[in-house]
Amino acid sequence: MTSESPLVMRCTLSFGDVYGQVLAWMVVIFVSLAAGLALMGSSRPLFALVGVGLILVLSLPFLLFAFVTTLLNHIQLEPVTKNDSAI
Repeated sequence: MTSESPLVMRCTLSFGDVYGQVLAWMVVIFVSLAAGLALMGSSRPLFALVGVGLILVLSLPFLLFAFVTTLLNHIQLEPVTKNDSAI
């Protein structure tokens, strides 16, 4: 029988890894709000509300996918050696 060594999970994710994604999301929000304000001025407030909601709802899955894949790429499983004191 083989003895398997225990594994420790380490996450090396930092804010710098998702900084670009946060900036892109902020650009999407500001562009959709600007488009909504532009449509509000053209006497079509319903189109403005639908437009902003549609842009935000359609961009949410892409943002979630980007965050989750970035997180999963930064998770490492490392074997615990006898010199490691904390698990």
